[in-house]
Amino acid sequence: MGLPGFMAYGVALLEIVGGVALIVGLATRFISALFVLLMIGATLKVKLAVGLLGNGQMAGYELDLAFLAMAVYLVINGSKLLSVSQLILQKDSNEFK
Repeated sequence: MGLPGFMAYGVALLEIVGGVALIVGLATRFISALFVLLMIGATLKVKLAVGLLGNGQMAGYELDLAFLAMAVYLVINGSKLLSVSQLILQKDSNEFK
């Protein structure tokens, strides 16, 4: 793919630790912003040549676009969701009442 091998460890770490952090609701906006960058990089570097729906041998980038949209949503609305970060920062939120 033309990328250095050590980047695989960083991506794997982000996907595992970042995924758990998103499930728990810790640093949602920051982790989601990293996922946005990851999805843009994956789409441009690997999946763009295959096309939107793929070529029959490899999947296209339609799922990557869906993940990108979800990550962008979490970057925009991340602090408005019920999360551990809200409990740690003890924000008084009236959005769920």
